[in-house]
Amino acid sequence: MTRFEARNTSSDTLPVPPEPIWEVLTSPSLLAEMTPLIDRIVEVDDAHWRWHLTHIAGVGVAVSPCFTVRMDFDPAERIDFTHAPVGKERAGADGIYTLESTEGGTHLSVDMTVHVDLPLPALSRPAVTRVMHATMHRMGERFAHNLCDHLGVTR
Repeated sequence: MTRFEARNTSSDTLPVPPEPIWEVLTSPSLLAEMTPLIDRIVEVDDAHWRWHLTHIAGVGVAVSPCFTVRMDFDPAERIDFTHAPVGKERAGADGIYTLESTEGGTHLSVDMTVHVDLPLPALSRPAVTRVMHATMHRMGERFAHNLCDHLGVTR
């Protein structure tokens, strides 16, 4: 197995207060509904969520990963999530959502790193990493689109 990793960062200011954005980010069902490739998110306990991704194929490998993350909430301001494997998990994610109240609304920033262990040689790293980056970028764009629709924000 070889570990592959990709990071995506994005930010935008939305013309709404932090509370409705916070509602989405802290609801496993809403977050899964709005994020492509996430089939469902199950709240294991107050601090741990289990993310189940849909079938993902690329570079000759197909996976349907699921992984557990520890969620640390600083109400209406920040969410830190850290991979907290339960047993052997071949994938994981770490990241931060930050919300900053501004005069015109809320500035939302997302910084996420995803990793996966795949039965591929290390030589395939450039191709796999490109696919991971492109996929994460598209997921982020689609999440932003869905979030704006949910909030009634015109893009």
